[in-house]
Amino acid sequence: MPKKAATPVSFESSLQQLEQIVQRLESGELPLEDALNEFERGVQLARVGQQTLQQAEQRVQILLSDDKNGELTPFTAENE
Repeated sequence: MPKKAATPVSFESSLQQLEQIVQRLESGELPLEDALNEFERGVQLARVGQQTLQQAEQRVQILLSDDKNGELTPFTAENE
């Protein structure tokens, strides 16, 4: 039976779900099958989150590219 397509959730909501999954997995109290299912869901959430962040970065680069005086530089923690 094919899986139903999940309804899109906000980035913040998926990040919160991912944090909860990590807590449950780290507790070590889940049976193996449940842990594997949680891990699979976590991987899916992480991939969607990464894609969302990449799209946001592209949008910012597009917005900055309209400013001919604006220089694009990769974000690093030192830039904060």
